[in-house]
Amino acid sequence: MHFINTPLEGVYLIETEKREDERGFFSRIFCKDEFAKHGIESQFVQVNNSLSLKKGTLRGMHYQAPPKGEAKLIRCIQGAFYDVALDLRPESKTFGISFGVEISAKNRKMVYVPAGFAHGFLTLQDHTEVLYFVSEMYAPEFEKGVRFDDPQFNIQWPFSPVVISDKDKNLPGFYTESI
Repeated sequence: MHFINTPLEGVYLIETEKREDERGFFSRIFCKDEFAKHGIESQFVQVNNSLSLKKGTLRGMHYQAPPKGEAKLIRCIQGAFYDVALDLRPESKTFGISFGVEISAKNRKMVYVPAGFAHGFLTLQDHTEVLYFVSEMYAPEFEKGVRFDDPQFNIQWPFSPVVISDKDKNLPGFYTESI
């Protein structure tokens, strides 16, 4: 695996290495030792799977507040999506800055997003399926979110969402929430 730094400290783009032969290929998507070498949380307690039927479906921007903050390892298993991590760590020099990247079943890249970040994605193809590992159990009482179009953050999406849940449409602006 190759761990590529992003402009946001702690967020990594991870490229897997394929070992190919006449049968196809083999690739590791997780190795505790390699993650530890990069200081990455690797105690995943839950694995989630989502399928978005339509191109332009937006899911996000979600996070869990402390003490239930969660790290995520995100991978596409079908289709493609634009993945965004938004730094909400008040002490961070990149507070309020986002990083976005295309993740697809074809490019086989993953994104690691540590606790303290909001996360979301916009599907780039119909029938996009996402698999993500999380480091903390789902705790609805700590669930928070930030509007995908909050002007304070000016996230640069590749195009306007077409499908958004009522929950995500009605997320508050950041300053009405506390981390």
